[in-house]
Amino acid sequence: MIKGHGDDIFTYPGIRHNFSSNIVCRRDLDALYEHLNSCLHRISSYPEPDASSLAVAWAASMGISADNLCVTNGATEAIYLIAQVYRESNSQIPVPTFSEYADACRLNRHKITEIYSVSGLKPTPGGLIWLCNPNNPTGKVWDHAWLTEMIEANPACIFIIDQSYAPYTLEKVIDVKWAVEMPNVLLLHSMTKQFGVPGLRIGGVSGNPRLIKQLGLFRMPWSVNALAIVAGKFLLAKRNLYRFDAAGLIAERERVAAEFARTGLIEVWPSDSNMLLSRLRMGKASALKDFLAVEKGILIRDASNFTGLDEGCFRIAVQSQEADNLLIEGIREWMFSNWS
Repeated sequence: MIKGHGDDIFTYPGIRHNFSSNIVCRRDLDALYEHLNSCLHRISSYPEPDASSLAVAWAASMGISADNLCVTNGATEAIYLIAQVYRESNSQIPVPTFSEYADACRLNRHKITEIYSVSGLKPTPGGLIWLCNPNNPTGKVWDHAWLTEMIEANPACIFIIDQSYAPYTLEKVIDVKWAVEMPNVLLLHSMTKQFGVPGLRIGGVSGNPRLIKQLGLFRMPWSVNALAIVAGKFLLAKRNLYRFDAAGLIAERERVAAEFARTGLIEVWPSDSNMLLSRLRMGKASALKDFLAVEKGILIRDASNFTGLDEGCFRIAVQSQEADNLLIEGIREWMFSNWS
């Protein structure tokens, strides 16, 4: 795990607005809290070793069989589990992207090839290709027609497609029902992102039964705790209460991107989701992050440790218009104090 990776809100006391995590913050989770409070007695017994009841409920919500789904301790456990199952394989990873793919592959002695353009992807028999869709940190979605054609044309290459952020885009992503019929696709899913509950660590991987059974041979028992199982089933049953406006978030991201560009000192990457990757033309993202955190109670993601990015890069996930305006004002204040 790379130091500084992910949401490090625990290092900054007094954060009021968290833009560093790619989820909708400040959801009303009171009903979930009340339900979990009524289920605290569950911690006195072992949970299901494979979270099977949650797998049944989650798979049903996707329209697939429980045999097509392995529930994990966050999508990150799924990443490390897949890398372990295919230990010492050849893995291609387009960058910049989520660092845990490469970290998991290194731990399991994969030969890693980092890809800097679409043309560089070369599916090989027995090899793995790791794709984040939408991609973190850019927010871009892989072209659907191109991706499905490549998957179908290369049945001996395993495609691991992380769709944890799929709820945050309007673009077409890989259909779960289609993927589980393929011999070479593993899709990653995340309740963390869907419901805004990162502390619970509920993720999963779907695929055809042969691939899922293979993963099951390597998984650690009881990796998903009792309260996470209870919470997951509750959230699925009440999922209509936790829907968010993806179109509204994307429109807000476009507005914020325009405000950033208007400063003349920030470059912005195109995005298909709520994420916005940007680069300071002057100064370091780490300095901006510290200023916003300490002086404004606002947390952004210093993206300089993503492979392929430099010390000027930072990422945000848009929130409410009110919070976004505070972020924009804070960035302008920092720029004015340094370059006026």
